[in-house]
Amino acid sequence: MDRYISGIHHVTALAGHPQPNVDFYVGLLGLRLVKLTVNFDDPGTYHLYYGDDTGSPGSLLTFFPWPGAPTGRRGVGQTTAVSFSIPAEAGDYWFERLSRAGVQMEKPATRFGRQVLTFYDPDGLQLELVAGQDPRTGRQGGPVPPEHAIRGLHSVTLAQAELERTSALLAEMGFRAVGQEGNRFRHEVGDGGPGSVVDILHMPGEPRGLVAVGTVHHVAWRTPNDEQQVAWREHIDRLGLRVTPVIDRQYFHSIYFREPGGVLFEIATDPPGMTWDEPPDQLGTDLKLPPWYEPDRARIEQALPPIEVPGVGTLPRVRTADVERLRLS
Repeated sequence: MDRYISGIHHVTALAGHPQPNVDFYVGLLGLRLVKLTVNFDDPGTYHLYYGDDTGSPGSLLTFFPWPGAPTGRRGVGQTTAVSFSIPAEAGDYWFERLSRAGVQMEKPATRFGRQVLTFYDPDGLQLELVAGQDPRTGRQGGPVPPEHAIRGLHSVTLAQAELERTSALLAEMGFRAVGQEGNRFRHEVGDGGPGSVVDILHMPGEPRGLVAVGTVHHVAWRTPNDEQQVAWREHIDRLGLRVTPVIDRQYFHSIYFREPGGVLFEIATDPPGMTWDEPPDQLGTDLKLPPWYEPDRARIEQALPPIEVPGVGTLPRVRTADVERLRLS
């Protein structure tokens, strides 16, 4: 096959102020801030990447934080939940940890034979922890004991008014229908299991969602290399969907398109990865900018709000020479 999707590459959502976001995902959930950069289309805001120790594809949840921006609304035509994978015996640990932190949660439930804990981040983004077998190790050096640590992404949930067209596109992308519980339809891709799952909630007659703070912006799917990405772009174009040119995101290459129900999809390459411009032990400790923004680094650093990253300190670190250059310009 000249094109292959192996699972979820990353999910990108919208947040409010960056500091509560960092505190929640690094300090409470124990993920690592693996990349601190800016929105390549709007350098006035951060792009925060959280994941495992090396920022592996399939472990990444990323955010564009916009302080003061309006709050979104979950609804159809939208990714309404992001699920993480945790070890099979870790459910009680996480229920107690989130309870002690005062996190808004729902009663634990069982879905497709797995325990699921639904909760919400400081901006109202719906998250889930799914307990089960997962060969990934997750973050080893964080505040959560390794035996309980989040292993990576498990799945995403799409809310749709119509089921058939989205299901047909997923089939074109290599997904298989593997189960149904009520109005929830489960699909898997590649080898299956955690990190390869997408659920569709069939919700006819429900209002459409509004993408803003506290909601998902897009879901990115993994493809192994540039050649397969080009093949995917040609195939999606033949399906009649509007697809972007290949865009260089420094840490992966991307194409974007909307599936028939309105959810923004991305297909992203596994390489180059998070470590191409930082060694593994220094990931997320400095503000990384693409080359076209480097001449404006001083202005960008001055405009971004400082954030305190547990275990790292205050970022971005504005260098004295940059401040002097800013004053003289």
